Amino acid sequence: MDLKRTPLYDTHRALGAKMVEFGGWEMPVQYQGILDEHRAVRNAAGLFDIDHMGQVRVTGADALKFLNHLLTANFSDMEINSAKYAVMCYADGTCVDDTFVYRLKNEYMVVVNAGNRDKDNAWIKAQAAGFDIELKDVSDEFYMLAFQGPKAEAVLQKLGTFNVADLQYRHAREFSLGSERGIIARTGYTGEDGFELFVPNARGKEVWDAILEAGKDDGVLPIGLGARDSLRFEAKFALYGHEIDAHTTPIEAALGWACDLNKNFIGRDVLLKQKLEGTTKKLVGFEMLERGIARAGYEIASNGNVVGVVTSGMPAPTLEKNIGLGYVPPELAKVGAEFDVIIRGKPTKARVVKTPFYANRARGK
Repeated sequence: MDLKRTPLYDTHRALGAKMVEFGGWEMPVQYQGILDEHRAVRNAAGLFDIDHMGQVRVTGADALKFLNHLLTANFSDMEINSAKYAVMCYADGTCVDDTFVYRLKNEYMVVVNAGNRDKDNAWIKAQAAGFDIELKDVSDEFYMLAFQGPKAEAVLQKLGTFNVADLQYRHAREFSLGSERGIIARTGYTGEDGFELFVPNARGKEVWDAILEAGKDDGVLPIGLGARDSLRFEAKFALYGHEIDAHTTPIEAALGWACDLNKNFIGRDVLLKQKLEGTTKKLVGFEMLERGIARAGYEIASNGNVVGVVTSGMPAPTLEKNIGLGYVPPELAKVGAEFDVIIRGKPTKARVVKTPFYANRARGK
């Protein structure tokens, strides 16, 4: 299979990146090392190439009506220049994908995951019949970067022509790069304060280089997929293909907060039934009580019987503990409940803990 490459591929190689396949793309998994990159984001700031993600522009008289039909969140009270997380469901309530939706002055923009771009575009188009809307895949118009960490605001301010501090959490604004338009949002998937930038595609390397140069004395590093995964994992952000997929629902995945069950949307009745009657499995966070690392796909057992599965697991760099996420029956989902993770055929004790594993007080600014 031929892998896609972002325009910064050569830049990543020049920075010493190790490249791997991810969602059909050849992307950097690490530069200096996952631990160093993880700590850079927690303590300073890190820059991510996320141009493999997709963006769909929604315009037209029925844009709001369509998005309320398509996605779990309610966008009716959404302010211009704000952002909202939402899940896109099949009719049976399972997950097509999770998304971020940005409402701008003249459009909505839906950001979807890299490996799901083609599937998501096809699904969105298939639901558009009867709505007065225009859909356009604008993934090739914008270069998407993420800049995350406690020093991100100060570093970006060195480059900005507006007061970056005025941009509130989960809000966005348009800006100019010469005669071209860009978008900056105070959003991200690391558990830290930070930003996501949509810049004109041809200006991606220019902005990448400018941010690294502006932050070189502040400990800013380029960050690969390895640390991106460990950062989102500590903050208990769902990853498609792990915590959510076509076999799980937002209610099972503890994403009920992103579902407005008072409005009609695709899959709503199934989710409402689960909310009222309960589910057969729940997503929990756990820490290992015995030596061993839980990995995605490992079985979870109780009293010798397999009852669930690990969705993500690794040593958490910030907590210095071996932790994991996984699906278990409701009776094992309470904080303090214990079960076994089967590691290389051996039952290894684990305990359910409160999540997120890591929460930054600065988040939500």
